[in-house]
Amino acid sequence: MGKQYRATTMSTKGMVTTPHYLASQAALSILQKGGNAIEAAIAAASTIGVVYPHMNGIGGDNFWLIYNAKTKELKALNSSGRSGEKATIEFYKSQGLSKIPSRGAIAANTVPGAVAGWGQAFNYGNNEMESSLSWKSLLESALDYAKNGFPVTPSQTHWTEVNLEASDTEFRALGRFQEFNKVFLKNGKPYQAGEIMKQEDLARTLDLIAENGADYFYNSELTERMVEDLQKHGGILTVNDFKQHTSDWVNPISVKYRQYTAYNLPPNTQGMASLSILNILNHIEMNEIEEGSSTYYHVLVEAIKHAFNDRDRYLTDPEFVNIPVKELLSPQHGLELAEKIKDSERAKELQLLDAKGDTVWFGIVDEYGNAVSMIQSIYHEFGSGFIPKDTGIILQNRGSYFSLDENHVNALAPRKRTFHTLNPAMLLKDGKPALVYGTMGGEGQPQTQAALVTRIVDYRMNVQEAIEAPRWLYGRTWGAASNSLKVENRISQEVCNELKSLGHELEVLEEFTDIMGHAGAIFIDEQTNVKYGGADPRGDGMAIGY
Repeated sequence: MGKQYRATTMSTKGMVTTPHYLASQAALSILQKGGNAIEAAIAAASTIGVVYPHMNGIGGDNFWLIYNAKTKELKALNSSGRSGEKATIEFYKSQGLSKIPSRGAIAANTVPGAVAGWGQAFNYGNNEMESSLSWKSLLESALDYAKNGFPVTPSQTHWTEVNLEASDTEFRALGRFQEFNKVFLKNGKPYQAGEIMKQEDLARTLDLIAENGADYFYNSELTERMVEDLQKHGGILTVNDFKQHTSDWVNPISVKYRQYTAYNLPPNTQGMASLSILNILNHIEMNEIEEGSSTYYHVLVEAIKHAFNDRDRYLTDPEFVNIPVKELLSPQHGLELAEKIKDSERAKELQLLDAKGDTVWFGIVDEYGNAVSMIQSIYHEFGSGFIPKDTGIILQNRGSYFSLDENHVNALAPRKRTFHTLNPAMLLKDGKPALVYGTMGGEGQPQTQAALVTRIVDYRMNVQEAIEAPRWLYGRTWGAASNSLKVENRISQEVCNELKSLGHELEVLEEFTDIMGHAGAIFIDEQTNVKYGGADPRGDGMAIGY
């Protein structure tokens, strides 16, 4: 095995991994007060929305996998928002548009579900789990950092600079939005790493939510203020859209993988793609293939192509289209696709959707045995770039992913959930959590999940080693025309040459590039109950336990 740069974190009671150290500490402090995994997740989610604002926030969506140790059941919560009642293909075409803009008020065409997700999960935890903490206490850390400030990370500085580039107004040039300037710039320039950033408007908003509960976001004077400013700038969400939002408990989907069962969320998430890859690999003897060899990468990339082909054909809101998830994840379908790879048939080049995503994933296991795998996002970094006046809330642009072609599977329609790249994952063994894992990074999420599972399950790597091992990304990132296979430069020249000879269009990137996403994982030893936590050196994360 290769060199490991960070130690694996180990603990006997609770374990947390998030992509920002302040969020990890916020969650750990909740666990140490006797809070459960859900409560710690809310503390992490609210805090990271403040201290990592380019990646997520209360104007975004989230998805949860929650294992309840008392009832021994795994619950899934879909807290993504639906498009507004006025969100129609005709509306955008009447504006002379052939696609939904990525930025600005009309890019924010779906209701943010994140806060509702916190509230729904909190109520479930209160009723079903060990708990003694108040709703308000869970937002204390977030409120403190919003009000009194936090040191800006190099990541935030970098992505602010990138998004001020005026040459690309479709994706960037966020300086054209007045409130963005007010919140994220200091004297017209990005905050530098280490400078203290305060978000007073967001602090006031969080204070209102802490005092009044999650529903305040959806049915109050705050809702009216958000909508009023949004509409003033041409936006189409209504107060009624917010009032009608519901976050839904859904049945998790699963496939067998070796001695484990892998779980994820059903559509509208791409969880089915993450599971499909494992469903294919389950019919291939991975332990007979050397990890890190060209065959290893080739087999995984070919499995990814097949899984993405199914995903891109079917994935949207299941309320609008019948998606044959059961058939797509059947052992028979997995075997058929595995046979195609074994026969060395070159999978046809698939025109993948452009699934860029800036997101945070985090995992938490508490001392009671409860576990949470959670993901939260505003889609592109800084979402739509639009912040309703004096609220501090960056609204997501997830709905810009809808198609304006009425024949497209993910065609825009009112009150519809879009194809979502977000998908938190968990492996269970004998009905108990064994691996809580996930990553940010749009198109890369199913791929990195497959890397983590194969490396930990098939190659017996520890979680930190599996996270740090060289990664790849197949598909497009923003603005790229081709589906190249991007690889970190720690993959040897020999392996790269072999991959090219297998027909892969290779692009070599720097080591530990955050284009590969920020992954995390917690492995629970079934014999000792020791929790092993890992965090990604590609991000600002920390795995921390007690």
